[in-house]
Amino acid sequence: MISYTPLYDPEKDVHVGVPKLQDAIDRARKVLDEKATANIHDKDDMIRAASGLDYVLRDLLAALDAQQDGAS
Repeated sequence: MISYTPLYDPEKDVHVGVPKLQDAIDRARKVLDEKATANIHDKDDMIRAASGLDYVLRDLLAALDAQQDGAS
């Protein structure tokens, strides 16, 4: 069995706050633009891109969930 550290661990990576939806969208677009220039052949670039995109995607989904819960 191969040992590894997951990108996201729900027991350790607790979401502390939910951003406003528009802020989450703006941040996601900004990070997506930043990570678009990452070198696909560079392991470190790919790790930074994956972790940055994971973070903003989780914020975006949390903001969408909060909006949906508030609209119910």
